[in-house]
Amino acid sequence: MIEAGRLCVKTAGRDAGRKAVILDVVDDNFVVIAGQVRRKRCNIKHIEPLGARIDISGSATQDEIVEKLAAVGIKVEVPRKKTKAVSG
Repeated sequence: MIEAGRLCVKTAGRDAGRKAVILDVVDDNFVVIAGQVRRKRCNIKHIEPLGARIDISGSATQDEIVEKLAAVGIKVEVPRKKTKAVSG
């Protein structure tokens, strides 16, 4: 059930409740996820796999991930670039 392309929900940590997609299986305990969470390595004990799966590669860009998740109805907010305030 834990495989690349599987949608999941993060169950622990500050991203708990957010949806993501598994991009790569590192080993028996860890996967790489991205989506409504930052792209990061995650313990499989901290995610709950969902029934849906999408076709995506581990080297997908954030834009590709956002597009694929939007196609299945998961909205991902793209962080805005921070700019320095100009005083004066």
